[in-house]
Amino acid sequence: MATKLTAFELCWDCATGNGQAAVALAEKFRRVIATDASHQQLEQATPHTRVEYRCERAEATSIADTSTDLITIAAALHWLDRPAFYREVRRVAKPGAVIAAWTYSVDVQISTAVDAVVAEFAQHVLRPFWAPELNHVLAGYRDLEFPFTELAFPAFSITTAWNLHHLLGNLNTWSGASRFAEANGYPATTVIAEQLTAAWRSGGPVDQLRPVRLPLYFRVGRIEK
Repeated sequence: MATKLTAFELCWDCATGNGQAAVALAEKFRRVIATDASHQQLEQATPHTRVEYRCERAEATSIADTSTDLITIAAALHWLDRPAFYREVRRVAKPGAVIAAWTYSVDVQISTAVDAVVAEFAQHVLRPFWAPELNHVLAGYRDLEFPFTELAFPAFSITTAWNLHHLLGNLNTWSGASRFAEANGYPATTVIAEQLTAAWRSGGPVDQLRPVRLPLYFRVGRIEK
């Protein structure tokens, strides 16, 4: 990301949540303004001398005009009033500033067999239970309108290690899985538990930790005035 920027004075981290990204960005920027519409989220945010937290909607902030070198938004762009947010982005951005939006999707890369079961779970078992906005997440933000000069950005993934219990726990945290459980009275993973266990066992014991890749999907753009 640093190669896309010409200055590192001010970054706006939008929908910052607990400030995890904002604190990381403060290692590069002289100032970070981190906004979120939720007081509860900001109460959990990590303090940092170069991060200023503000409880403000993404579509209407108190950030000064033409002041910002980078605007970042993680796993939240699909929830916003995007035309209003994009107007706010153009207002606060310096000429040539960069906007970077990214999201997790439902891709869990472990093995061909396991990945196929997880894809079936996300795309068919949970399909009626996803909020409409999450269709953009399922598409890895590829179908989301993004009215900026698109910049190439390399593929990026988070890597970790899980056993089968960890994987099932993660799948049950998905919002579609939560809605499935509320509607049906039992965990959504019950539908795929036998199939997923068999797929996992084809590569080792269920309690064995295995490498996991969780891809992130980016849209990065230059903001031309």
